[in-house]
Amino acid sequence: MYTLLSGLYKYMFQKDEYCVLILGLDNAGKTTFLEQTKTKFSKNYKGMNLSKITTTVGLNIGTIDVGKARLMFWDLGGQEELQSLWDKYYAESHGVIYVIDSTDEERLSESKEAFEKMISSEALEGVPLLVLANKQDVPNCLSVPDIKTAFSDCAPKIGKRDCLVQPCTALTGDGVNEGIEWMVKCVVRNIHRPPRQKDIT
Repeated sequence: MYTLLSGLYKYMFQKDEYCVLILGLDNAGKTTFLEQTKTKFSKNYKGMNLSKITTTVGLNIGTIDVGKARLMFWDLGGQEELQSLWDKYYAESHGVIYVIDSTDEERLSESKEAFEKMISSEALEGVPLLVLANKQDVPNCLSVPDIKTAFSDCAPKIGKRDCLVQPCTALTGDGVNEGIEWMVKCVVRNIHRPPRQKDIT
């Protein structure tokens, strides 16, 4: 009887889980964005020293609760040799956050190439996409219109999915709340990619 009641309680009150990938080239600010997200949306989370964040080799994981949704983030390394691992996570994801370093115009074409390859995957069809133009606090950085123009020929591959290009400064937290709140709305209403099944055993 206790097991049944416990299972029903979990089923009724536990949050729907959604997996969100954080992708982009190395040094784009993905891990900093994840840390700021956890700091802003998790009670009593003090976070790590942002100045000591190094390039991700492999995977960073984070979880936050927003309303009735639980977002599980997978922050994947962006080095060229690690990008081949990205597609191993596509099928289980409910949303993608793609981070662009707005100060690194020299690598913009490289970022676009990785982006285009990513959105071409059938496993991500219909998955909401948040593109963050990061490091907007740096003078003379690329603006959101600049990035939209540079990535404009990717539009047909984006298709009918929810997509937003947003300015962000992960280091200060500017744009983090807005981006996460937008993503939550999108993954919750996306009937084509329902949340993870609740386990009532």
